[in-house]
Amino acid sequence: MKYLLFSDIHCDRAACERLVLRSKDADIAIGAGDFGLLRKGLRQTIDALSRITIPTILVPGNHESDVDLLDACHDLGHFHVLHGSSTHVLGVRFFGIGCGIPITPFGSWSVDLSEEEAQQLLPTSPGDFVLVTHSPPWGCLDTLNNQQHVGSEAVRAFVRKSRPTFVVCGHIHENAGGQGDIDGIPVINAGPAGVDFECSH
Repeated sequence: MKYLLFSDIHCDRAACERLVLRSKDADIAIGAGDFGLLRKGLRQTIDALSRITIPTILVPGNHESDVDLLDACHDLGHFHVLHGSSTHVLGVRFFGIGCGIPITPFGSWSVDLSEEEAQQLLPTSPGDFVLVTHSPPWGCLDTLNNQQHVGSEAVRAFVRKSRPTFVVCGHIHENAGGQGDIDGIPVINAGPAGVDFECSH
């Protein structure tokens, strides 16, 4: 299976156009949040991405809510918005959780969850699946320029316990395009330029 992974577009129309072109070589596209910017521009970004014709999995970031993302995608039957939920596409199960986890210092516009709230949204026994999360797991692709880790402990514990096939995240721009692993499980911080990723499942 060929995937096109992306995140943190933040209303960049040129990035959307490049992703639309690259999607022609993929089977499934995955967007790990932050399509808008400061709760604005979401619909225009989704309109630009809507020319992606392959099945597309999206989770909200901290720059848009799940309600806003569902509304922006409601006419796009091949776009699947996940937040504390799952779907099956082309025989593969996807589980998604959005928002900034843990709560960010950005203020009231940012859509965030505490670690405890995130833990409540994560399933106890998901089976074989791909995890799509806006926030990276703590200790993997989650460092700021000062080397401080700002990822999610709840997501990390979930990955270690449930062992998804791979993890797609975003949120921390300093790690965009990077790849790492947790206990051998691939983790990809997709970024706006996009990452091509193949998995045999």
